[in-house]
Amino acid sequence: MATTRLMPLHAGKGRTVAEALGRTTDYVKNPEKTDGGELVSAYQCNPAIVDQEFLFSKRQYAAITGRSQKEHDVIAYHLRQSFKPGEITPELANKIGYDLAMSLTKGKHAFIVCTHVDKEHIHSHIVFNSTSLDCSRKFNNFWGSSFAVRKISDILCLENGLSVIENPKPSRGSYGSWLGKKPPTVREQLERMIDAALTGCKDFDSFLAALKAAGVEVKRGKHLAFKIPSGKKFIRCSSLGEDYSEEAIVERISGKRIVAPKGERTAPNLLIDIQSKMQQARSPGYERWASVFNLKEMAKTLNYLQGHGLLKYADLESACDTAVQKYHDFADRTKANSERMKDISELQKHIGAYHKTREVYAQYRKLPPKKQAEFYAEHASAIISCEAAKRYFDSLGLKKLPSIQSLKQEYAALLAENKKLYPDQKKAKAEMMELLTVKHNTSRILGLAEEEKKREQRQEER
Repeated sequence: MATTRLMPLHAGKGRTVAEALGRTTDYVKNPEKTDGGELVSAYQCNPAIVDQEFLFSKRQYAAITGRSQKEHDVIAYHLRQSFKPGEITPELANKIGYDLAMSLTKGKHAFIVCTHVDKEHIHSHIVFNSTSLDCSRKFNNFWGSSFAVRKISDILCLENGLSVIENPKPSRGSYGSWLGKKPPTVREQLERMIDAALTGCKDFDSFLAALKAAGVEVKRGKHLAFKIPSGKKFIRCSSLGEDYSEEAIVERISGKRIVAPKGERTAPNLLIDIQSKMQQARSPGYERWASVFNLKEMAKTLNYLQGHGLLKYADLESACDTAVQKYHDFADRTKANSERMKDISELQKHIGAYHKTREVYAQYRKLPPKKQAEFYAEHASAIISCEAAKRYFDSLGLKKLPSIQSLKQEYAALLAENKKLYPDQKKAKAEMMELLTVKHNTSRILGLAEEEKKREQRQEER
């Protein structure tokens, strides 16, 4: 049940652009909130120096377009995405935040995603640069963009089997006030509790006993009705839908009726470490829900392994290594292209400055020393600019300057290649995350993760 909020970031009074970027990125990257920095991911930037990279792109933007940063200009966008407590793992929250940022920016803006786990509800902070990767334009924060962000977020949540808020009310308050004290739909909660109670039940009486143990009141008579702990009135099960009538429940217990869990995904989620999470959970029914959740994810993990022919753990490890390498190959190529594009932009800036000032500089050099001082005072800006360009050319070892047209063509080719690579890179990342999730779950199921922890502890003791 994710909530989202898009906030334009300005430098503000009394702060430089660098200070504003540094303050925001330092907050969202806080190791105490992001599990020691493990829950930080990035696109086309280095999280360690993301504020400096954003600042550099703005200087490039000014050089390319001739437009300077104004006091009220947006320097970045800060997006916050919060989730219902107990419904999502930090790793999945970070992945959803990454996909949300990529979908919103269309791969044209650098961003970082930092998932915070210091609160009861897991939430991610996304900060993306207002300046595009090619430093030629800025993000178009169109009218109604907040609704578009919420729609993208809702789609991603539904694809990952998470609930969404059906009729959100605009709010500038906290996650708790935006979500409200009552669950969005009591019926949805009841359906989920029925689904959980049906797991492992042998007969109708054991099903009712499981519901009562979860705190649900049962009323039997002409119509079977239930009332959840936070509910105000009984709800007839026949009013919930065809899969929740008394007859349908009996059929589901006997196996005559098969109902796929809502929000079912073909790819598995990470298994929940129930013992550690129970220390954070407040609901008495959380342990039962988490156990049912893990059983479903184990089944999906097994189906994935069988469907992909990964019947040996060594094969699974090999597939993970291949997927990781494939993703990093794409990432390295797009990053290298982006770095070259930055170099081209810088070179274009100096070539342009050199062409504008070389005649003035040539006149300056021809003058006798006594007249140079007077000429310099009048044309200092052009002379300094030309000398800076020459030093830059020397640092690159350039004896002959490339033409602006050839640089533009190279830049366009690199940009076109990156646009072709981005979809493949996104797909490779999804496949990598999927395989790593399966490997993690398989290790948990086989007890390999616990053995690895014990091995590490023994090594530390030595």
